[in-house]
Amino acid sequence: MKRNNWSKMVQTFSRRSGLYMIFFVGIFLLISILTAVQPAYRFSSDMLNGWTKEMDSTVFYHLITMENRAYQQSFPEGEAEIPKMSDVFFELTSNVRPTDPGTLFGNEIPGFSIYDNQLLMASDNDFTHFPIESNPPLEEVLREREAVMTEEDETEETDEAEEPEEENENEQTTGDRDVVFIYNTHNRESFLPHLPNETEPDGAMHGEINITKVSDHLAEELERLGIGTQVDDTDFGELLNERGMDYHQSYEVSRDIVAEAVAGNQEIQYVFDLHRDALRKDKTTQILDGEEYAKILFVIGTGHPDYEKNLKVATELHGLLEEAYPGLSRGVFQKDGSTGNGIYNQDMANNALLIEFGGVDNTMEELYRSADALAEVFSDYYWDAEAVQSDE
Repeated sequence: MKRNNWSKMVQTFSRRSGLYMIFFVGIFLLISILTAVQPAYRFSSDMLNGWTKEMDSTVFYHLITMENRAYQQSFPEGEAEIPKMSDVFFELTSNVRPTDPGTLFGNEIPGFSIYDNQLLMASDNDFTHFPIESNPPLEEVLREREAVMTEEDETEETDEAEEPEEENENEQTTGDRDVVFIYNTHNRESFLPHLPNETEPDGAMHGEINITKVSDHLAEELERLGIGTQVDDTDFGELLNERGMDYHQSYEVSRDIVAEAVAGNQEIQYVFDLHRDALRKDKTTQILDGEEYAKILFVIGTGHPDYEKNLKVATELHGLLEEAYPGLSRGVFQKDGSTGNGIYNQDMANNALLIEFGGVDNTMEELYRSADALAEVFSDYYWDAEAVQSDE
C-alpha cells in the first residue's frame, strides 16, 4: 500500500515537473519568434524582457528545487516562487503588470510611454526635453502654405553662391568618393518663423522651405572640408500620396531610397537622416558667443541587433560637440519599437544616425550655424578615424 502511494506521488511530481518544463520551453520559443521579427511589424511587450530576466534568477532555480529539495534551504522562505500561469499569460498578452501601474498608463495615455525611453549624456535630460515627432494627417503635410525667407537667410544663400569655393585648409579630400549620404524621411518638416500663417507645430510643413535646406547646407560645408557627400532630394510626402500610404509609413518609403543608395555606392560610410523636432524654441535653442544656434539631437533606434555601432558614433559626436560648442547637443536619445519605428533605417548601413536639427521655432539662420558646427566637428572626427585606419 505504501509502495503504491509512493509510486503515485512520484508520477504526480514527474507530471507536474514535465508540464512546467514544457510551459517554459514554449515561452522561450514564443519569445524567440517574436523578437526575430522586425520591431515595426512584431508584437511588442516590455514583459518579454523584464519577465525573462526574472526567470533567469529565480524561476529556474525553483525548478531545480523541485528535483532536489535540498536546494530550498538556500532560499529565504517565500522567495523564488514560480508565478501563476494565469498572471504570466495576462502580462504577456496585455503588456500590463498588475504590480506596476505605469505599464497601464503607458499603454492607455497617449504620449505617456515616451518616458520609458532614454535621453543619454545630456545636461537637460528630464522628460520635457524628449523629442516630439509631429504626426499630422498626410493631407495636412501636403497642404500648400505661404512661406518666406528672412533677409539674413536670403543674404547668406546669395553670398555662398557668389563666393568661390574655399580650398580645404588641411588638403584632405575623399576625391570623387561620396562617403556621406544625407536624406530626409520627413522632408516637408518646416519652421514657423518662415510660415507667416501658421502657429501650430503640426502645421509647420512646406514643400520647399523645410529641413532639406539644412541638408543641402550641411552637404556643402562637408564638401568644403573635403568630405564627399550625396544628398537625396526625394519628396517622400508626394511619394506616400502616390502609393496611397499614410504619413506614419514614411520610413517604409525612405527605406527603399537608403537601400538603393547603399547598393549603388559602396563608398558610403555614414548615413544621416535629418529632421526637425516639434519642441518649442526654449528647448531647441542655444546661445553661443551672442548668437543663437538650433540645438542638435542624435536619435538611435534600438530595434535591431547592431544598434550599438550607431550609438557609439552618436555618443562620440555628442562629446565632440560638447567640447567645441557647449550646450549645442541635446544628447543621444534611444527609441525602441514600443514607441515608434524603433529602427529608422539604421539597420541598413554602418554609422547611420537620425539627427534632429532645432525645432519648429528656429530660423534658417540658426539652423545653418548648427550645420556649420556639426560639419566642423564631424570633419575632425572623420579624418581622425581615417588616420587611424591608415596606420593599422
